[in-house]
Amino acid sequence: MAKVLVTDPIAQDGIDALVPHAEVDVRLGLPHDELVAAIGEYDALVVRSETKVTAEVIEAGRKLQVIGRAGVGVDNIDLQAATHRGIIVVNAPLGNTISAAEHTIGLMLALARHIPAAAASLRQGRWERKRFLGIEVRGKSMGVVGLGQVGSEVARRARGLEMRVLAYDPFVSEERATVLGVEMVSFEDLLRRADFISLHTTLTADTRHLIGEEQLRLVKPSVRIINTARGSLIDEGALSRAIEEGRVAGAAIDVFSEEPPPADSVLLKNDRILATPHLGASTAEAQERVAVDVAEQIISVLRGEPARYAVNAPLIPAETMSVIAPYLDVAAKTASLGTQLCEGQLERVEIEYLGEIANFDVTPLKAAVIRGLLSPVSEENVTVVNANLVAERRGLRITERKGPYEGIYANLINVRLTTTAGATTVAGTMAHDGPHVVLLNEFSVDIPPGDGYLLICENEDRPGIIGSIGSYLGQHEVNISFMRLGRKEVRGRALMVLGLDDSVTPAQLEEIQHLPHIFSARLARI
Repeated sequence: MAKVLVTDPIAQDGIDALVPHAEVDVRLGLPHDELVAAIGEYDALVVRSETKVTAEVIEAGRKLQVIGRAGVGVDNIDLQAATHRGIIVVNAPLGNTISAAEHTIGLMLALARHIPAAAASLRQGRWERKRFLGIEVRGKSMGVVGLGQVGSEVARRARGLEMRVLAYDPFVSEERATVLGVEMVSFEDLLRRADFISLHTTLTADTRHLIGEEQLRLVKPSVRIINTARGSLIDEGALSRAIEEGRVAGAAIDVFSEEPPPADSVLLKNDRILATPHLGASTAEAQERVAVDVAEQIISVLRGEPARYAVNAPLIPAETMSVIAPYLDVAAKTASLGTQLCEGQLERVEIEYLGEIANFDVTPLKAAVIRGLLSPVSEENVTVVNANLVAERRGLRITERKGPYEGIYANLINVRLTTTAGATTVAGTMAHDGPHVVLLNEFSVDIPPGDGYLLICENEDRPGIIGSIGSYLGQHEVNISFMRLGRKEVRGRALMVLGLDDSVTPAQLEEIQHLPHIFSARLARI
């Protein structure tokens, strides 16, 4: 019988689900060295956030087949090491959805009616009814940033409270918004119109300080801001200053850039900021669901069956893997670049698989495209098992086409994103050194693999353009790692792609856009 080690507290329901199928040892709080010494005899490991599953632990797990995280985040698990060893990592991304949504609504109502402050005042012997004059939420506008699982549930509940719901999420279709009864708007429009703003997006380089000083200058002075997603989505200092200056009425914060927050955190010193200690998933029901979800997936993997929420890699037949596997990164990176370059509300996605890969099951490639497409905006783990479900939940209209390829590459993956602002096409292939992007819209390019940033400029093809941009970047100490050019005709419209070791600021990007003969300039992360 397989052996399962549980090192963090999980609900008894999860353990009970495992017991008929495996020998379960519960050893809570194992020190790292003891975990390394013990893990070699187990087929599965179940953790929450306390246990750090390092590369050393994974290397010592000579029998490990699966690691289960009873929750959403997997930051405490070395995914690269697990993937290298062929160990499946699973989590429970849906288990705390309702709990997080309900906590958001609870914080909103607490803000609207001053409930915590009023309760504290009464306990101190004061009767201050006039001081705690609140507002009704009925008829107010709730601005939801991110219509993923939690954001959608918050929108439903806000609608039930007879609120108008504004939503910003470029990767949710209008059809999906109609089903939810929400109005899709731009981020700036949401900031200006919302009475309550609730954040439900993942934390990336692009979303860090999504709400900062500039954004807080756009909101109503009566706005109340709620964050139950990720702490660093908000510039905490800027939020505190905006509240002190009367530019924001209040805030409710469940997550912090540093957890637990230091005693001198500005968020804990302002009496118009309601703070809770990351309670979004802290309900008995949520803990039961995540424990059972992970237990069921561990049982499936131990039986040789696919898991619903495999975080690191789908289960692919060996004969398909040998051909498809190199192109998983191509698919994800091509789609991710398309996401960063397109503008407007996404309407449909078209994927073309051209060449030898078209003769195989491309389901894993579709999953990789969806994962790349959503990675800048969603915390959902997209795998071959749940890709279609994720796409359906977000209302993504995806069409696929297979066919031969007569060009210079053996295989090509072409991703076309159509939005309300137009279409963006990105194509990629695999070379000896990794994924290459070989087409941006109508321009042929050859962007090699690497880390850093891409500065993508559409410009008039004439002497001096390259020099002007190079000089500008040099003056601002921005190092160029490579440059690629694409053009259709001499002196016509051209595309310049520069690899950068350093990012450029929004102000610098705007200045580049205003250089002579530059039509547009975009920054992307690779």
